[in-house]
This record gives sequence, structure tokens and C-alpha cells, in this order.
Amino acid sequence: MVSRILLSNSNDPHFNLAVEDCIFRSMPADQRVLFLWRNADTVVIGRAQNPWKECNLKKMEEDSVSLARRQSGGGAVFHDLGNTNFTFMAGKPEYDKEVSTRIVLNGLKKLGIEGYANGRNDLVIGEGDEMRKFSGSAYKETKDRGFHHGTLLLSADLSRLANYLNPDPKKLQSKGITSVRARVTNLNDITPDINHESVSDAIIEAFCEHFGETPRIEMISPSALPDLPDFVEKFEQQQSWDWNFGKSPEFTHHLDERFKWGGVEIHLNLQKAKITSVQTFTDSLFPDPIEELAKRLIDVPYLPDAIAHCVDELIECYPNHKSNLEEMKSWFVKTVA
Repeated sequence: MVSRILLSNSNDPHFNLAVEDCIFRSMPADQRVLFLWRNADTVVIGRAQNPWKECNLKKMEEDSVSLARRQSGGGAVFHDLGNTNFTFMAGKPEYDKEVSTRIVLNGLKKLGIEGYANGRNDLVIGEGDEMRKFSGSAYKETKDRGFHHGTLLLSADLSRLANYLNPDPKKLQSKGITSVRARVTNLNDITPDINHESVSDAIIEAFCEHFGETPRIEMISPSALPDLPDFVEKFEQQQSWDWNFGKSPEFTHHLDERFKWGGVEIHLNLQKAKITSVQTFTDSLFPDPIEELAKRLIDVPYLPDAIAHCVDELIECYPNHKSNLEEMKSWFVKTVA
């Protein structure tokens, strides 16, 4: 089996995830791959997750934090430049996530870090109450190949985890996977001078030692695109709203508020981040606009701007109720955001 090592000079999560997916889909069955990369400020969600449930999207937008949906399962994680991400891929029957885990741990051991695997997909240090997670992983397998990818916390701004991974409370129920939070630590608390370059070098060294090969390291970036089939199309898809938001599992959102002119309840059912059915309830003396809203919201994307536009059109039809509907619009849009 032939080994391949790629290092990304890009901090764009959509670029890196597109590279990962294209390699995985196109690699020959007799190849193994190590891919090392890191992302600037990003929340990465699992393939079956709902960003509205997992993330504080409003805070992310305010702080220019990207959202990226990966191809594998698992929970939501925050990436900044204090994270190093690794991906191991191999054809079957060689693919073995225990081997890739051991390579990562052997690489860290070269830097004085004695970590170990705990549970299904975590790497930790310490015991008992002192146990802290520094790495989480996710996996994907097909009939003839598999990959294992994960993140290593080196010097991440842990205070920001709570900013973006704790969504505003919403009456929202999703069929997707919910993230589980764990106590975490940075590896530079153990080895202060650790950084992306030293960790990458150590993992590459452990990889080469394990397989007895020293392949040429391929450096890639948006200005030095990897030679991969259909990469440009995959990169575009990875950046798209349809992939990052539209792939959300079916979910419901129940909203209610009381105004001086009456109470309003809106029950939304959504598939692929578009509204598929609506029920509205109100004790307003003039219920017609609220009832009409239920019809107009069908097929509208679950986006603040799209919903605002829908209510604006409603206001044009009911100009005598403009003040009340503007008040409702402000609440509705803010609640969805």
C-alpha cells in the first residue's frame, strides 16, 4: 500500500473539508493518506446536525465565525488556529481507527504528552476528576475504505466555546444528533511551546515510522489546488447554504409571544431548512393576517431575511394592520435568527 501525506496552508474550513472529501472519494483502494490542516474561526457540525439547535448563529455572524458541515457524523466543535486537525484514510482491510489513534498518541509522546484513548472517540489526559479531553474524533466508512478525523486542542481560546456552541433557548425539536459537551484542556498547558508545526511534524514522523515509508509531503492551498477529481465543484458545494444549512434534519419550531393587541403562536415544520407546514393561532380581534401568514410561509427558507420579506408582503396586503404586523415581524425574525 502506498502512503500519501498532505499539509494544507489554507485556514478556510470549506477548502479543507472539500480536500478531505475529494481525496476520500477518489483515492485508490491500495492507498493510505495522512492529511493535516487547521481552520480559522469556525463551528464545524456533523453531517446529521441542525445548526439552529447546536449553534448561536447570531453570535457567530456578529463575530465573523464560519459554519461548516462535514461529511462525517458526531457533534459540533469550535475550531480556531489553536487547533490542529488530522485525517487518516485507508482502503480496507487495512483501515483501522485504532492504528490512526495510536499514531497520534505516539506523535504526541514525542512532545512529552502522555495521552490515552477514552471511550468511543476521545483522547484525554489525567485520571478521575482530573481527566480532561484534548481531542475528539469522527469517522466515515464505505464498503472499501474508511477515514478517521479529529481535532487536537493546542492553544485554542476555550472561552469562545460557550459563545458559539450554546444556542439561544428555542422551542425547537430536531431529529438530528445532539452534541455532548466535555471538560477540555489545551495541550500547551502541558507543553507550553507546542504549536501546529511541531505537532504536525511529530504526527508525520510517527506515521512514517509505523508504515516504514517516507513519502513526499504535498503542500496545498487555494493558490496551489490539489490535483483531485471534481475538486472545484466540491469546494463550491461545501461553501453553499444548501449544504451547510439545507442539509439539516427535519425539525419543528414552536414560537409564541403576547403583544398588546393579542397573542400569537406559530408552529413550524421544516425539512431541508425550508418551511413545509405551518399552524398559526391568535386571540387577536383581527386574525385574518395571522391566518394568511401560515399560507405564505410554505416553502420559505428558514432565514431571517426570507421570513422578513414574507411578512413585508403580508403587510402590503393588510396596510391597516401595519403597526401590529411590523411588531410581530421584529419578534419573529429575532427569534429565528
